[in-house]
Amino acid sequence: MIYIAGMDDHTDQTRKPRADAVRNRERVLEAAKAVFNAGGPEASLEAVAKRAGVGIGTLYRHFPTREDLFEAVYRREVEQLSELAEQLKIAKDPVDALRRWLRSGVEFVATKKGMSAALALTFQSSSELAAFSMDRLTKAIGSLLDRAVAAGEMRADVSPEDLLRALIGMCYMHDQPGWQSSVLRMLDVFVDGLRVQPTGKPKARSAKPAKSAVKRKR
Repeated sequence: MIYIAGMDDHTDQTRKPRADAVRNRERVLEAAKAVFNAGGPEASLEAVAKRAGVGIGTLYRHFPTREDLFEAVYRREVEQLSELAEQLKIAKDPVDALRRWLRSGVEFVATKKGMSAALALTFQSSSELAAFSMDRLTKAIGSLLDRAVAAGEMRADVSPEDLLRALIGMCYMHDQPGWQSSVLRMLDVFVDGLRVQPTGKPKARSAKPAKSAVKRKR
């Protein structure tokens, strides 16, 4: 019994540092997201460590290089968007669920823009990272799009890739301070434009008047 208790004590002692390490890592990633989102010259590793409340040595123990930190932040953001899509799949309004995911996507792109130069180098050396992100994001937005289409609320001739390209395009068209607010407004217009319109009114304004006009001319 004494031997087993000793083993348990040893296990508890070894678990605590791991739990602390996990918390520190999450704090660093959350801080890095905020710092990189703001962008600019202050987007340094020292600023990340300061915001996370850890020493620069702790940051480097978790992320030996800047590229390691950038990639970890990027992967975490992709995972969170994937998890968000799963949560939104049970939302009552499928179009609103899709809109909410896209709005979260704006924040994701903002973080990505803050570390674009480093990520470009990371992507060049890691085709797996590009494949990982594209696969996760396409599946995430595709599940929400499929649900909206099945409900008869969204056009069926739009693909998940179309939505991702539109989202990224709108974000990268704007570089001025406050660009996210502008993109969010544009995003609302974009989503509303993809809604299935009532069939009655367009038909009433379609070819019938034109045909009667032709008959009068004859």
